[in-house]
Amino acid sequence: MKNKFKIEIWSDIQCPFCYIGKRKIEKALESFKEKDSVEIEWRSYQLDPDSTSQPGVDLYDYLAKRKGQTRDWAIEMHKNVTQMAKENGLDYHFEKAILANSYNAHRLIHLAKKYKLGNEAEEKIFKAYFTEGKDIANIATLTALGIELDLKEEELKEVLNSDKFGDEVRADIEEAQNIGVKGVPFFVFNRAYAISGAQPVEIFTETLNKSFEDWKKN
Repeated sequence: MKNKFKIEIWSDIQCPFCYIGKRKIEKALESFKEKDSVEIEWRSYQLDPDSTSQPGVDLYDYLAKRKGQTRDWAIEMHKNVTQMAKENGLDYHFEKAILANSYNAHRLIHLAKKYKLGNEAEEKIFKAYFTEGKDIANIATLTALGIELDLKEEELKEVLNSDKFGDEVRADIEEAQNIGVKGVPFFVFNRAYAISGAQPVEIFTETLNKSFEDWKKN
């Protein structure tokens, strides 16, 4: 039996365009006749690996200060992203967002991948951050999210209270650098084609069809 056609997606949980990109590739797959032959693998990436968790710090104030802009600028910019998310069926609430380092969340996703639940984990943590305003760096929060995925509490605590799967996170980020990833989301189709960013669904459909046909010939 031939292996499945693989789409690898480098993503950061705190990247609003990564969640939107997830919806776009899913939309392209909905109408793809051979979608059962496609496997999606999520790969870790950190836009700001040196960030610290800052519960209680307002996201708009933080970004305005970091970018040398005003709070109004930050609010307006996020309104545009929120509207884009809405057009793709997502409900963003940046006013509730908790600034956090995404490293632990990525380790949880790698644990979930061990049980073929990577896509489900990615979805749950995206929603927790962008919609529900949860602290995705908090061990108790991540443990609860993992339990919702039917992962065992004992293993969750063992992983999250250590650095287990840290090597996998770092390896993903290093590989991204090696293949020239400059930003996320970054989609790689069968290691032959790539899409950078949350492009229109038509681009995903076209690339999926072309790369899949090439894969079938080999």
